[in-house]
Amino acid sequence: RAVAELDVPGPSPAGPPVCPRHPDQVSYVRCQRCERPVCPSCQRPAAVGIQCVDCVAAGAATVRQARTIFGGEVVTGRPMATIAIIAVCAAAFAAQRADPGLTDSWAFGPAIGWSEPWRVLTSAFLHGGMAHLVLNMLALWFMGSYVEPLLGRLRFIVVYLLSAVGGSVGVLLLASAPTTGAVLGQAGVYDSWFSGYVGASGAVFGLFGTVLVLNRHLGRDSSGMYLTIGINAVYGFIAPNVAWQAHLGGLVTGAVAAGVLAWCAAPERRRLVWPLLLGLLSVLVLLAALKYAGVPDGYR
Repeated sequence: RAVAELDVPGPSPAGPPVCPRHPDQVSYVRCQRCERPVCPSCQRPAAVGIQCVDCVAAGAATVRQARTIFGGEVVTGRPMATIAIIAVCAAAFAAQRADPGLTDSWAFGPAIGWSEPWRVLTSAFLHGGMAHLVLNMLALWFMGSYVEPLLGRLRFIVVYLLSAVGGSVGVLLLASAPTTGAVLGQAGVYDSWFSGYVGASGAVFGLFGTVLVLNRHLGRDSSGMYLTIGINAVYGFIAPNVAWQAHLGGLVTGAVAAGVLAWCAAPERRRLVWPLLLGLLSVLVLLAALKYAGVPDGYR
């Protein structure tokens, strides 16, 4: 008996495999992780075979970033944060030369710090002359090249800026503030209150203090640093127009900040580092506020 063949539709053949990211790209190469087709543009070499960019990104997200001994991200290559600060100081110095009035507008002075508090920081990027700039930048380069890899870029910048603020607060706290009924201009008693201060030396001394604390934590020798600090301290007292008060304020602030970082180096305490550094900034603000609280309104 003849049997008629029925024309029953069967499954249509599948199309060629295409890359999920680039559907117009046919690829017979598959990712070793997710087994999806991956075009040449999305292929990444893996330990075994090829992976797609999505799997590479997902894998990278699960890998813990390398940390310095003090909890910062590992710095490789040049100390870019140090270089950036030097570049900002150089640019600010060029702006000072182009506009002489800029120095008076951004320098810190105890008499104006209450009404324009940003000067506690901006003054650290200004300098009084080429020699002043070069000496500070050389010191910053040497200190930054050592400290930045130990702390990581973000922590280094925070310590530097805190030390700059601490230097200005040191100038404020050690300045002779006028009192009610004071006779101004008398034997230069209140000159330090009405003077302007510029320079990165307070922040650089903060790095000096940082090195002392970090080296102690690491068991390294700091005898050369003690000598450097001693020479600069003596020079600050005998040379004119040197703000030793900023040096002292920056040194103490940098040492305290480094102490916080060293104490928080243990993994279980690393989450405390930013609250404690913010607390250090709050202490500096409180000390400045207490100083200004004892000064009559007409002198702040």
